[in-house]
Amino acid sequence: MATKNPVSTDEVAPPAAASGAGGLGPAQRGAAIAAMRDQELDILVVGGGIVGTGAALDAVTRGLSVGLVEARDWSAGTSSRSSKLVHGGIRYLEQLNFALVREALIERGLLLQRIAPHLVKPVKFLFPLTHRVWERAYIGAGMAMYDAFSYTGGRPPGVPHHRHLTRGQLYKAIPSLKKGAMIGGMTYYDAQVDDARYGASVARTAAFYGAHVATRVRVEGFIKVGERVVGVDVHDLETGEKFEIRAKQVVNATGVWTDDTQALVGERGQVHVRASKGVHLVVPRDRIRSTMGMILRTEKSVLFVIPWGRHWLVGTTDTDWDLDKAHPAATAKDIDYILDHVNEVLAVPLTREDVEGVFAGLRPLLAGESEETSQLSREHYVAHVVPGLVVIAGGKWTTYRVMGKDAIDEAASAMDGRIPESVTEDIALVGGEGYQAAWNQRRATAARVGIHPARIEHLLNRFGTLADEVLTLITERPELAQAVPGADDYLQAEIVYATTHEGALHLDDVLARRTRISIEAWDRGVSAAPVAAALMAEVLGWDAAHERLEVDTYLERVRAERESQTMPDDESADRVRLEAPEIVQAV
Repeated sequence: MATKNPVSTDEVAPPAAASGAGGLGPAQRGAAIAAMRDQELDILVVGGGIVGTGAALDAVTRGLSVGLVEARDWSAGTSSRSSKLVHGGIRYLEQLNFALVREALIERGLLLQRIAPHLVKPVKFLFPLTHRVWERAYIGAGMAMYDAFSYTGGRPPGVPHHRHLTRGQLYKAIPSLKKGAMIGGMTYYDAQVDDARYGASVARTAAFYGAHVATRVRVEGFIKVGERVVGVDVHDLETGEKFEIRAKQVVNATGVWTDDTQALVGERGQVHVRASKGVHLVVPRDRIRSTMGMILRTEKSVLFVIPWGRHWLVGTTDTDWDLDKAHPAATAKDIDYILDHVNEVLAVPLTREDVEGVFAGLRPLLAGESEETSQLSREHYVAHVVPGLVVIAGGKWTTYRVMGKDAIDEAASAMDGRIPESVTEDIALVGGEGYQAAWNQRRATAARVGIHPARIEHLLNRFGTLADEVLTLITERPELAQAVPGADDYLQAEIVYATTHEGALHLDDVLARRTRISIEAWDRGVSAAPVAAALMAEVLGWDAAHERLEVDTYLERVRAERESQTMPDDESADRVRLEAPEIVQAV
């Protein structure tokens, strides 16, 4: 077993505030693939979701040589389709899972205040009360415990503590509530995040510290010497090249694909994951008049109404899913379930015509004895399933950093030499260092570059101090200050920057993940697609035929998603969704 040695955070240089942070452009991808092909790595992480990118960052900041490969795009699966909350999990208190709640609340504070203050923001929620006296005392005790746990990490929680509301205060704060729906409530805080943007930022931070990272590189087999895994066979889906990557330890962080990836080893795995489908609706902010989000109980779980810029996110469902994992489909039944439950408390009901966007994601739950996915564990599991191969599975988005740390701890335990302890507790993501100063200077920045202060705030909350790089693009090309058609919240410069610095290789990467145009725009990005594709073509060297292919493929995705959402059941929705082709075909 390796002897672990604590390392001072002074040994890891903080990311540069702006231009020094590098980026994930096409040239970087080629260099990363060459490096992984030509040397044996200490650690190779398979899977570019939040846990995989977190594990890669943990490993590289310990001083290890690290590779990270992802078959699609950063956070293309579960990690871009969550409720977008960084939270302790109020409902886990009722399940008496105090350890999970405490761990998640400590992580919430870290993300808010140290690791990503530019990306993770406090959000206020109402917990409604429908019974007099006893419920206020019961829920109040739980909220007090929730607040207390948030202080146990050795630093302030970064959010206010809970408050009680009378019925009058409640209806003043949320005018859209149906009369008689609640007798009072409590307010509490958690945090929210653009999960896809965060995942790409973790990958970029790992690359900044020296990790070799690449998307569209699919693992197709494991290389073994005897019983030991010593590397993987991979396929570069962009070029068609197939090659080997050798590593002392391989970490499987593939989420709902865990069982499929383990099957490539050729042996029965020890970890089994079940996928639970969660569907969310996006509706305009003016459809619900409220100064805060809400958490509502359902017969199966909870339903969140979450403020999201000029929108609300409403969800989620919790149903078993055993069909296509890459493109889980929402059904008409899923949409009606969410609308029916939220309308129980709204004076003016939401209708299908109010729905701007819909997205569905899969939770990777550790399989257990229960047949109900809502009862399966949200804790994580890490182990050497065979020598040389570590599997990390389960867990929840909020605790990704702990999961990555535990996975690398397990890998390090089988490596020779003195492996330093994890330092990610004190590593800010690129764009995070200096964010507060940049925020305080936002009006001066707006005056200097001639852009409205609201635009500067938007950029700071998406890029942190790296917003300077986006502004440099606008200075060099003033036309990039124009809004993206059909998506006024986003500037055309952000499309270019996603391609030059954030690893976007295809139109879907930009419209669905670097921005959230695919779920926020009424037309789901149809108007934006041609303009965005033209901007990307300049960077990536697409000819006219490929540019048209990117647009057509995206439009077909939108069509298939819309039609699937009219289907009555999972099987028919899955069939319709899969009619849309992938932009990258396996060869």
